[in-house]
Amino acid sequence: MGMLTVALLLPAALLGQDVREADEQAIHGVMDGFMDAWNHHDAKAWAALFSEDADFTNVRGVGASGRSGIEEFHARVFASMFKDSHQKYTAIKTRFIRPDVAAVDVHWEMTGATDPAGNPVPLRQGLLNFVMTKSRGRWQIEVMHNMDLPASPPTPK
Repeated sequence: MGMLTVALLLPAALLGQDVREADEQAIHGVMDGFMDAWNHHDAKAWAALFSEDADFTNVRGVGASGRSGIEEFHARVFASMFKDSHQKYTAIKTRFIRPDVAAVDVHWEMTGATDPAGNPVPLRQGLLNFVMTKSRGRWQIEVMHNMDLPASPPTPK
């Protein structure tokens, strides 16, 4: 490869890197909005981060489909067991499957939740798994699965 060819390809590679970094920042922005809407117990703002035909599954395997179904599901839990909850993420790992599709793992912690009987739940930790897509320049959640993680990592045998 000649020097001119390398010089012409280098800016394209850097541009690709800049786009990827911008997409990662945009995905982090979605997660910031996700946590902010959760912490304000705003089901409409929370559901707005999902695509119109998204799927959601909680830690118990119960789910909702479609943005309106996800909003309705969360309006109920935000008015009850999560009305005083606070959630934050502790780590985000993004893997781009294609430039417009990403698998996103988000480690989270939650305080202030109660069980269905109204009893306080201790600190919860978990993992959110997302499939996100970029459409018209905007990243949104297509699929979300949520899981609780053990309080401490299991001991290897």
